[in-house]
Amino acid sequence: MNFPNQRPRRLRKNAAIRRMVRETQLLPDQLVLPLFVTEGRGRPVRSMPGVSQLSISQVVKEAKEVFKMGIPAVILFGIPHKKDDRASSAYDKSGIIQTAVKSIKDKVPELYVITDVCLCEYMSHGHCGVVSGTIDNDASLELLAKTALSHAQAGSDMVAPSDMMDGRVKIIRRALDQSGFKETGLMSYAVKYASAFYGPFREAAGSAPKFGDRKTYQMDAANVRESLREAKLDEKEGADIILVKPALAYLDVIAKVRDVVNLPVAAYNVSGEYAMIKAAAQKGWIDERAVMMETLLSIKRAGADMIVTYFAKEAAKLLLGS
Repeated sequence: MNFPNQRPRRLRKNAAIRRMVRETQLLPDQLVLPLFVTEGRGRPVRSMPGVSQLSISQVVKEAKEVFKMGIPAVILFGIPHKKDDRASSAYDKSGIIQTAVKSIKDKVPELYVITDVCLCEYMSHGHCGVVSGTIDNDASLELLAKTALSHAQAGSDMVAPSDMMDGRVKIIRRALDQSGFKETGLMSYAVKYASAFYGPFREAAGSAPKFGDRKTYQMDAANVRESLREAKLDEKEGADIILVKPALAYLDVIAKVRDVVNLPVAAYNVSGEYAMIKAAAQKGWIDERAVMMETLLSIKRAGADMIVTYFAKEAAKLLLGS
């Protein structure tokens, strides 16, 4: 049977029925806010309107606000004063992330704190691993495990390796378990592409490589089957959550990963995606709120259980009607 018996518009008649039959629900509970923590004074990030590098006191204030808004989690990125070719500040027990985690947990213990585990912000050359002619995968694993363990010792609820070194999930999971941190979660950036959408983040985190690029360890944008292989490998190695990054240009990948893993799937609505919306809105070319929500809904509709996004606070305010 078809028209006139079938009239799909009946279920679009007004806001009430549209809400009742809505297939995809976006909630503040599904959002994670990234925060950049720096030693010393914070400052705005030029290419990301509304985003700043935060001092320890500022990040604690932000954590309190986020929790009151109903956003359950933050993910922390550190910007240290000291960088070297062994990323020693990354696993320093008094390092910027370790200090930030302790400070947040002291004041907002219920907030779920995720910590990014990578070496690029702490390396003098800006790469995500040890450089020995090439990016030395196996030599980097020990440093990544030390970093993750130091975060857990500081009180991090979940560590999130984003380096894309082979085997790091297994090595980090083993290091955590052997040191008594069996309950510390692990969210793997299992599917992280070598993307042009990361530019504003690299300004915010001070993590641009001094030479070359990251194409030998981050994924080729043309590949989908490879993403499924990466996701399944990290699931077997002990990941608790699989993350896809970027999100908006990789909605097909999110959907395919959702179909092959039994773990929750996260997606990172990255800095370039955020900056494009902000810039177009400042020009008056788009309705920022409408495009923001449509973007987040598209990521959720593709299959993401949770979304890491710089829009978390703005989206939560709209969703809660405040």
